[in-house]
Amino acid sequence: MDLTTERTSSTAAVDTHAHFFGLDVSDALAGIEDSRWPTLRVDSPDGGSIMLGDKSFRTVRSALWDVDARIAELDVAGVAVQLISPVPVMLAYWAEEAFGVACARATNDSIAAAVAGSRGRLAGLGTVPLPHVGAAIEELRRVVVDLGLVGVEIGTQIAGEDLDAPRLAPFFEAAESLGAVLFVHPTDGGGGVIRRAGQPYDFGLGMITDTAIAATALVFGGVLARFPALRVALAHGCGSFAWAYPRLSLGARIWHDADQDRLDELLRSLWVDSLVFDPEHLRLLVSRFGPGHVMLGTDYPFIPGQLEGARDFLAAARAAGALSADTARDILAANGFAFIGKPVDVGAVAAERYTPRSIR
Repeated sequence: MDLTTERTSSTAAVDTHAHFFGLDVSDALAGIEDSRWPTLRVDSPDGGSIMLGDKSFRTVRSALWDVDARIAELDVAGVAVQLISPVPVMLAYWAEEAFGVACARATNDSIAAAVAGSRGRLAGLGTVPLPHVGAAIEELRRVVVDLGLVGVEIGTQIAGEDLDAPRLAPFFEAAESLGAVLFVHPTDGGGGVIRRAGQPYDFGLGMITDTAIAATALVFGGVLARFPALRVALAHGCGSFAWAYPRLSLGARIWHDADQDRLDELLRSLWVDSLVFDPEHLRLLVSRFGPGHVMLGTDYPFIPGQLEGARDFLAAARAAGALSADTARDILAANGFAFIGKPVDVGAVAAERYTPRSIR
């Protein structure tokens, strides 16, 4: 197939999986010390390190905190809007309530400031101290109502509890009522999920297994049935859930007399990103979740090549017959706009700086 025959010069990308860590977070939490809470160390104009106490957790580029540097890279990649969320290590589910609230508020204020200063190029997800459900609901309201963010990022498990834990139900009720979107992301890098530890096991199997367990709790644990208006997305293409789903649903039918059509309906209410590293995998994601619920996700700025290679990735899926031209274009932009839930006039978004690029 000659993909150049169907180029669309007006196609504008929307990236729904990207992380942000503002330098102002540490200032807001000055005087509060805990080696489990991450801080940023700037080593040069181009980068630095996320620190846990005096140990380097991760080497990072300045685009993690520098909004102008980020927007410049979005321009080069042809991305009109990026949905930013906290670095997962910032979801401090280990913290006691007062500290957890302080960390969440500082993180959310920082993300809101980045969005406000982005000239319409960023939308934001905050965080809440979810082990403390009452405080989490209060902060969720502040995030959505006062700060104007579209929702929050939450972990695949909450202080050792899965997402269908009964005590979390009031939080999901509040999210549904507020119209807040939820983005589910592993918090511990896949550690402790499978019997092998270290790399590549944690990254390659642990994270996607952890995400699949979270999706299983949502679909089979009753969360989505109880709160049908929830908008929930899961990172990394929902992990291994798309592959495990037929076996899970068979087990539910055998042991719990589950209704397959109802399970399929709940499954297709979920949203997933495209961060699966194999164009052929997109075929199954579209089949499971529907062509309208697969969105572009890059894990920016952590995994090299994903942002700038997004169009080539979708083009490869088209060339393999895994995606139609229309579905590829929807994954690139329309589905992300739909998930965010706020219409964006792409033509008016920083028009003097942004030039849309096509799917090649």
